[in-house]
This record gives sequence, structure tokens and C-alpha cells, in this order.
Amino acid sequence: MAYADTRFLTRRRALSARLAGQRIDAMLVTNLIHVRYLSGFSGSNAALVLAKDLTAEIATDGRYRTQIAEEVPDIEAVIARPCAEALLGRIEGPRRIGFEADYVSVAQLEQLREACREDVTLVPVTGVIEDIRLRKDPVERERLTEVAALACRAFEELLDAGELAVGRTERDVAADLEYRMRLLGAERTSFDTIVASGPNSAKPHHSAGDRVIKGGDPVTIDFGAHARGFNSDMTRTVVMGEAGDFVREIYDVVLRAQLAGIAAATPGTPLVEVDRAARAIIEEAGYGEYFVHSTGHGIGLEVHEGPSASRVGAGDLAEDMTLTIEPGIYIPERGGVRIEDTLLITAGAPQIITPVGKELRVV
Repeated sequence: MAYADTRFLTRRRALSARLAGQRIDAMLVTNLIHVRYLSGFSGSNAALVLAKDLTAEIATDGRYRTQIAEEVPDIEAVIARPCAEALLGRIEGPRRIGFEADYVSVAQLEQLREACREDVTLVPVTGVIEDIRLRKDPVERERLTEVAALACRAFEELLDAGELAVGRTERDVAADLEYRMRLLGAERTSFDTIVASGPNSAKPHHSAGDRVIKGGDPVTIDFGAHARGFNSDMTRTVVMGEAGDFVREIYDVVLRAQLAGIAAATPGTPLVEVDRAARAIIEEAGYGEYFVHSTGHGIGLEVHEGPSASRVGAGDLAEDMTLTIEPGIYIPERGGVRIEDTLLITAGAPQIITPVGKELRVV
């Protein structure tokens, strides 16, 4: 694909334009996710300096000499450690150098200042790269779709193989699902797989534990795969053996809320309105106090990134953003239900890239 060769330069160009608008001569990038986003480098130690004229240098240590040459052929590489300090020491002033204030501790800032020449001034910058990352380019959309399809297939294979069954532990089921994702090409999971059965399903972030799954249990499975730098995220709740009236009732409410959230997720819609569309269904059914988290978040190089659909979500949805829609009801000591899909926001209705069926499934 022709666009794949220029996407990092395009991203750097967007950042460079923002820097010029803030009277910043160059930007020191130390967040590894952002280093990867701007350069393609996937190693565990790196820093990048990008000037407003688009010249750039990237630093890593000797372990990655070959890797950085392969992944970042268009930026001069400096092999040194510590990376950020090495790059700052090469800058001659007077210069105003932005740094990622959200990711630099007080102690680290002191070290960065010590590495600078006297006429170099460090300027805190927040949210600029995150804002550029909100809208996904064609490569990002393709890879997100691929990794989501991988995870969906693993989940369906888990159910078809009977590996979600009464008598097994939550941990057993999580291990089988993670193994299947690995077999299908995942490099790792996006996050710790949640398998929450029975009363544990009332805990939104329950870890897969040693509880044995029983007949009649709701089982909430929240999982994701990570491949080629990108993540997936999906949740389904199934019932073991036979669904009682309580589970059927809250499942119906959550599903209606989730569908309402999806319907609201169109370009130009304020993120607070997306949250309100889902939340209103649950509140009207009398379960508002049991919906204890936001409706959704963006996903990409990170599992949780902007935008955020919540009561205090800022801004509007735009085409090419991602967003999960994941309402839930969690009633302590009884159980809960969550249903989650990942969406790509398009000019019309959103594209659901986790299209596993959402009818109440009894296994």
C-alpha cells in the first residue's frame, strides 16, 4: 500500500505544524507509544526529537542498533544511553524545546534540564500528540480491524470447542482463550483477560480466578488481542445451562443500552451525548446506580486512549475515530452483565469491528 511508506512522515508533519503554532523549536518525545507512532520504532528504550522544520533524530541503545535501522530508515539514529539526555545534549541554543509533561516525573525533568545547554529552555507540552492520534489513518484502521477479527475468531472457537463449561474454573477458560488468540497470531493479550462468573460478574474488573463455573451463572468475558502494535477489546456475557429471570432482565436492558450507544456514535455527536444515550436506558429501567463506569473509550496503539464517552467526556466524535460502547449493570452478590463492541466512526453508521452475535447465549 503506497500510503504505508509515508504515514510516519505525515504524522511528524502534523506535529511540526502544532509546534510552530506554539513557538516551540523542537519537541522531545519520550513516551514510547508516541515514539512508535511518529517513527515506527517498536523497541523498549528510545526518545525522539522533532524540529519544527521536520528534521529529526531518534536515540536508542546498542541492543536495538539493527532493529532501528530496519524500522526507521528515514531518521538519523543516535546510539546512546540515556536516550533523551543524549538527544538534548546535541541541541545548540537558543532553542525552546517542548517535552511531554504528562509522562515526565519531577526527577526526570531535573535530569533533562541538566542535559541541556544553558540557552536551551524546556517547555511543558500536553495533549498535542494524543490529539493527532484521535483520528486513525488507513493503516491503523486496517490493523485494528484485523486484530479485532482475530480475537472474535478465538472467542467463537472457544465456545464451539466447549471450553466454556460448567465445572471449569475462570482461570481455565481465560487460559484457553488466550492460547487460541496466540495460535491465531496475537503477540500477547491487550490486557488481563476477564472471566467473571456468577457473583464475580458484578465486579467490572474481576480477574479470572479459581472459582468453578456453575449452572445458571452469567459469565462475563472481556478480552483483547495485541498484534503489530494494535489492540482489540470486546466483551460478551453468556449464561451457563439456563438463564433465570434476573439475568434475562438485566441482559435485555444492557443490550438495549448498548444498541442505543452505537446508534448515537456518529460524527459530530458530543461524547457526553453518546454516554447519555446508553446511560438513559439503564436509568429508566431502574438500574442507574449499578452502571458504574463510562460508556466507552478509544482504542489503537493503547487499549484505553481518546476519545472518552462519559458523563464528562470532552469534544465531539469525528470520522475515523475509534470508540468502544460497553454499558453494564453490576449488582453486588447477584451478578452482572456487560456487552462491548469496538466501533470505527464513519461518515454514516459506525462500523462494528467486533461483530460477534449479541443475542443472549446459553451454553
